[in-house]
Amino acid sequence: MTPVPVRRPPLPILATIDWPEGVVTPEPKTAAALAAAAERLATGQLVAIPTETVYGLAANAMDPDAVAQIFQAKGRPATNPLIVHVSDTDMARSLSSQWPDIAERAARAFWPGPLTLVVPKAQSVPDIVTANGHTVALRCPGLTVSRRLIELAKCPIAAPSANRSEAVSPTTAHHVLEGLGHRVGMILDGGPCEHGLESTVLDCTVDPPTILRPGPISAQQLAEALGVQILSSKEDRVEQGRERGEALRSPGSQPRHYAPRTRLTLARDATMLIPKLLEAGHRVGWLSRSPHTAAVVALAASPNLIVTPMPQDPAAYARSLYATLHALDQRGLDRLVVDAVPADDDWAAIHDRLERAAT
Repeated sequence: MTPVPVRRPPLPILATIDWPEGVVTPEPKTAAALAAAAERLATGQLVAIPTETVYGLAANAMDPDAVAQIFQAKGRPATNPLIVHVSDTDMARSLSSQWPDIAERAARAFWPGPLTLVVPKAQSVPDIVTANGHTVALRCPGLTVSRRLIELAKCPIAAPSANRSEAVSPTTAHHVLEGLGHRVGMILDGGPCEHGLESTVLDCTVDPPTILRPGPISAQQLAEALGVQILSSKEDRVEQGRERGEALRSPGSQPRHYAPRTRLTLARDATMLIPKLLEAGHRVGWLSRSPHTAAVVALAASPNLIVTPMPQDPAAYARSLYATLHALDQRGLDRLVVDAVPADDDWAAIHDRLERAAT
């Protein structure tokens, strides 16, 4: 009896794109890839796209059926709203029932760029996008290719990170392929992401404006540019909103998020924790901010310990964090230990991601 071959879903089309900033017209190969991706988006399909923050899983934000595919592919809870990406401020205004003055000023100061603005939503925005909430999160991405794709598709694009829900966000096309595989039909490969962390989310519907998720643009930068006090959302405030049945206004609010498969622990003094883990027979990966100290060098002699030096500069640390977690997740380790980072404003986004990853 001839065995019946197992039919496996096809892997996605992987298209390399290259459009350097400042170049007016892309090379033909990039233009063709963008046109093909735009056609897929216009016909209700998913495309993984690069942005300056992380790779996004994109769908036509005005098509509820297309957006539903994002939730299915990611295994994402329906209560977690999506960020809608726009090509310019005019498109953003069209998706808002009321465009606040603070949103206008923030867009002028930081768009295109890694800042998401939460504003009252227009009736035309599907409820599935906003988790049935009355606000919508909007961002104009910094990459030329991202904005051009929105223009070609002739629609705003809902695009959360292109990974399974709660997992480490992708900063390369390989991460997307590794995490989603056949769940997405096409991946645009624009190389490693510039920032490596998700955008800052600013709620423009409250006074003072409030950061719902820290990101590459800090509270201090916002305050200086906008000339107003900027608050930071507190975990208890988010929990109180959940208890009252309120819809979340921003993604990234879950206690556990951005987490590798390997159990991750934040340590104020890893030199005390790691010897105990090694003695217990664990294989450990250590993201160390002081890899050249005598204590670290001595521990690094263990064959069951992988020490990965991490940058001292917060921007460089952010760029490398997710890629490092992805790489160590492939090593079959038992534990990941991460040196605690400073609690100041420059490190707020990194501290937020590590805290949630360790939950």
